[in-house]
Amino acid sequence: MISHGRTIYTPAFARPPLQPFPGGARLALHLIVNVEVWDYEQPMPRTALPPPPAGGTVPDVPNFAWYQYGQRVGIWRLLEVLERHDARATLSINSAVCREYPEIVERTAAAGWEMMPHGVVQRTMAKVDDERAVIAESIDEIKKATGKRPRGWLGPALVETPQTLDLLAEAGLEYCCDWGPADDLPFDLRVARGRMVAIPYPVETNDIVVYAIERHGVEEFYGRCAAAIDTLYAEGARSPRVLAIALHPYLTGAAHRIGVLDRVLEYAHNYDGVRVMAASELLDWYVAQVPQPAG
Repeated sequence: MISHGRTIYTPAFARPPLQPFPGGARLALHLIVNVEVWDYEQPMPRTALPPPPAGGTVPDVPNFAWYQYGQRVGIWRLLEVLERHDARATLSINSAVCREYPEIVERTAAAGWEMMPHGVVQRTMAKVDDERAVIAESIDEIKKATGKRPRGWLGPALVETPQTLDLLAEAGLEYCCDWGPADDLPFDLRVARGRMVAIPYPVETNDIVVYAIERHGVEEFYGRCAAAIDTLYAEGARSPRVLAIALHPYLTGAAHRIGVLDRVLEYAHNYDGVRVMAASELLDWYVAQVPQPAG
């Protein structure tokens, strides 16, 4: 095995087959819904329109309103579609959502979604003054709001410092999605103490990438997801696979895009042996059969 810093390289073809997912499934869909808190008094993390001209970039009302649409309207469309398909998502949240938008946390928790800390507000770990404090506050706020201690983490913008993984493990977290784009299965990450597992998180099947960065329409998103389902389901005959799909309420929750989520889930369920699984379910499935690597 070759070391690559935090990861241990293991080629896909050389790995022993893993046991199927619960119910004998060979493909798991990991659906991550990202709900964030953007600071009205700062430049927006992402924009649909060019920021305001000569008068400055703050307040950026049109782009803030675009993001707010997700909290006011989009998230409820996503919840409705996922409930219709009996699908339980992983809710990646800035913990300030618990204060700013408590109804979102209450309704998704009642629907059985898993809460995954995503920082306190939408600010990368490289820009915070005290990473340890941010991690602790994120965990504590979510635990207070839901009664359950979260088990994992997704960094804002997937950004880490050299210390982030060790601090996550120190805080008692068990998985991290920042490294998720590297594989179609969970895998171990190196940390100073304890065990940390990477859970799949997407770049290519991510609505931010498809809609906001590459400026494609819904058919591109559907095509990517359907093609990935075909490939991963076929590969799952030998060993199970995970397809992660990332959604943001202000994008996929828009009126002209929400239908594509319905179509993707319908397409997936044309196959026997496809199961929607939250991050902790994937973690437990993995650690039950893969020992922690030495070193």
